[in-house]
Amino acid sequence: MHSFLFGAAVFILGAIAVGLLRVLGSRQAADCMMAAQLMGTGGVAVLLLLAVATETPPIVDVALMLALLAAFASVAFVGGLRGNSTMPTNDGARK
Repeated sequence: MHSFLFGAAVFILGAIAVGLLRVLGSRQAADCMMAAQLMGTGGVAVLLLLAVATETPPIVDVALMLALLAAFASVAFVGGLRGNSTMPTNDGARK
């Protein structure tokens, strides 16, 4: 079972690498944010698989922190977009 989990972790790492090459090919801000999200979710998956395969529970804590950091990065990205003067506010007026 451990070898299957290691194999799944390697497969996910390969999928992340291919996805990052595709997403980082563009230099738009949204594409860079998608690359960060891809690394966050894929990294969490790999860490959780490795935690089970090696029977090392502290790796789960690292995975949870990575998920939390990825969520904060998304919130910061959206907050940065809201500060842009070309975006409409809730009442439809421009800033």
